[in-house]
Amino acid sequence: MGRGKIEIKRIENSTNRQVTYSKRKNGILKKAREITVLCDADVSLVIFSSTGKMNEYCSSPLIKQLDRYQKASGNKLWDAKHEYLSAEVDRVKKENDNMQIELRHLKGEDLTPLNPRELIPIEAALEDGLVGVKAKIKEHRRALKKKTRMLEEENKRLIAKLQQVEIHGRGEMDTGANNGYNNQKAADGTRDYPSHNDNHHQVPFAFQMQPIQSNLTTATTTTNNNKYQLLD
Repeated sequence: MGRGKIEIKRIENSTNRQVTYSKRKNGILKKAREITVLCDADVSLVIFSSTGKMNEYCSSPLIKQLDRYQKASGNKLWDAKHEYLSAEVDRVKKENDNMQIELRHLKGEDLTPLNPRELIPIEAALEDGLVGVKAKIKEHRRALKKKTRMLEEENKRLIAKLQQVEIHGRGEMDTGANNGYNNQKAADGTRDYPSHNDNHHQVPFAFQMQPIQSNLTTATTTTNNNKYQLLD
């Protein structure tokens, strides 16, 4: 028994509709791949589901196929603005390709097919570039020397300032030590006298002798008393 014919109309049940979409989507994508391989055809397939999800198959870049479609059908898919942008993109690509070629020539690559007339401007460009590089190097060296001199001067200034601070600090330490010494002498009741070489003045000194042994005083007194008795 063959499969019954299905009526082609919108499936009202959302679940059945989603199942049917998934099956038929996979089937049509499979058929698109098969026809591309079997028949060497150029196929583009874009599918949007009811939820907005996109599925696509393109045997070649889609933009190329759209351009072919536009030329073959006569229908304009792009307006004047898009055509201008497309032409501008092509121009920029071509200019970029030319710059890449010139860059390779400046690097010394792909010079074999060039004739002497084409090599002359390349040589001139290299010489101009070399002059500019040398000038830039000299400029950097001058700036480096200037910076070095400034750093040396700053270093000298800092060293001189440090020496002044050290000298000032030693002076304050000496002054503090002298003041402490004079204050200590004042507390002890003593004072300094000039030496004998200063204006030939003698230094006054007062001495007080005390016997080391206490019986010397008694003995001396007894002896003196005996002398006085003899005289009497």
